[in-house]
Amino acid sequence: MELKAEITEIVNNLPDEALEELLAYLKQVEKRTAEKSRRAADLKKILAEDRELLDKLSK
Repeated sequence: MELKAEITEIVNNLPDEALEELLAYLKQVEKRTAEKSRRAADLKKILAEDRELLDKLSK
């Protein structure tokens, strides 16, 4: 079974109270994922800038 279809099937069978908890959890996961992506982009930018600086210093 496709992953999303399996998740949908499980979610459709959950009581409302569990849905509230699940939604809160998914929002936390989404936020962490966005933060990790931002940090990775920032690190990539820093490394690129450091490489340029090191190239200039080596000449």
